[in-house]
Amino acid sequence: MKLKPLADRVIIQPTAAEEVTASGIIIPDSAKEKPLKGTVIAVGNGTKDEEMVLKEGDRVLYGKFAGTEIDVDGDKVLVMRQSEVLAVIE
Repeated sequence: MKLKPLADRVIIQPTAAEEVTASGIIIPDSAKEKPLKGTVIAVGNGTKDEEMVLKEGDRVLYGKFAGTEIDVDGDKVLVMRQSEVLAVIE
């Protein structure tokens, strides 16, 4: 399935959460820290008041509770407004 975000929204593929095990203890997914960085995989056209400055392929930082997580072909992606992105990693 291909998604095209509308207006000032972007679709971000979060980086994989680092799996940390200590002494054979397996940490469940619910206890792992949510990743705070990812890669932009699709962008909207922006709005008349806000130009779209992000582009596909940008690596970005975003807030811990930013965006809405959806499942696309078995992959978890985030849909969020451009204003929820904190910074672009260069």
